[in-house]
Amino acid sequence: MSSLASARYLQGPQDAATTESPRGLTAEQKEILDAAIRVDQAGEVAANWIYKGQLAVLGRDPKAGPLIQEMWDQEKKHLAVMDKLQQQHDVRPTILTEVAKIAGYGLGFATAMMGKEAAMACTEAVETVIGEHYDDQLRDLKQIEGVHSSIPLLQQVITEFRDDELEHLDTAVENHSQRAPHHALLTTIVEGGCQIAIQLCKRF
Repeated sequence: MSSLASARYLQGPQDAATTESPRGLTAEQKEILDAAIRVDQAGEVAANWIYKGQLAVLGRDPKAGPLIQEMWDQEKKHLAVMDKLQQQHDVRPTILTEVAKIAGYGLGFATAMMGKEAAMACTEAVETVIGEHYDDQLRDLKQIEGVHSSIPLLQQVITEFRDDELEHLDTAVENHSQRAPHHALLTTIVEGGCQIAIQLCKRF
């Protein structure tokens, strides 16, 4: 069995850390936990649809296609784990799930239509924001360390996924994301959109 934290949700065997949720949290602590899982699950939904949109355009490209597929396969695993975490901790999904799908697909499709470099610039921008967001979550979750075995496991999962996303960022840069037309403008728009989406999903 894999030593990765996510494997405990995907491969078993199941235990208290993967099936139970802490009780007796304060309202603030519960909101920290709920917001983290709600935003991350929504983010994985959006990521899956971004790559789906990109593959619709670049799937047959001999270099970009396999790269995008590899990153998408990793996001599929992320989403499967976040879905299980959502159920475990009884966290309601964001009401913006369908918006995340549509926006994600549109972003992926549109940037891929602009070319391979623009598709990679999209990945670079998204993963820059997500990497920083995961670091913020890890700091927030320190407020509920020690209350239940599920919390350190969640921290390990977030750390694993953050590292995966930063690997995607590196892949994008290595594949000439910064050569995209109007790279600075494109990344500013995408990063801004991601930051707004994070705040909205925390609340709704």
